Amino acid sequence: MTDDGPDIPVGVRQRIFERFTRLAIAHPRGGPGEDTAMNSATDDVSQAIAAERQLMDPHIRASRNHAAQLLDPEFTEVGGSGRRWTYETMLAELPDHPGSSPDGPRYEPSEISGVLLAPGVVHLTFETTLGEHRTRHSSIWRKKDHTAGWRMYYHQATRVPPGTD
Repeated sequence: MTDDGPDIPVGVRQRIFERFTRLAIAHPRGGPGEDTAMNSATDDVSQAIAAERQLMDPHIRASRNHAAQLLDPEFTEVGGSGRRWTYETMLAELPDHPGSSPDGPRYEPSEISGVLLAPGVVHLTFETTLGEHRTRHSSIWRKKDHTAGWRMYYHQATRVPPGTD
């Protein structure tokens, strides 16, 4: 693998993740009178979920170029440790974070849900496990234009102590 990840182009990987996510989510599709606004909101949430899943992929995490396409230039994060991250600090250190090695443990997401807050703004909540560690997450994704696609604008992670529901 090169610094840019596997030989599969990012656009193709994104479409694969989007199709996988669409299959995994129940879409409220109706008949001829279906609510197009609801479908648009569902599609936006599905696309944000697909992008979130991409950021959990060790190949994407290990590549500054690929991760940069998924993080908003104004990105900030408050990590489970309480540390504040910016776009630049995250891109610089993400390849060395847990879950970034194809041979190591991977983030396993569950209970992913989302809501369209406004046009081009989606809020996601979910849990992950990485080895023995469980974490709750909240992220805000925004889409400024169709060229850039969905990018993570804000992320908050909170560690869940063992034995906590």
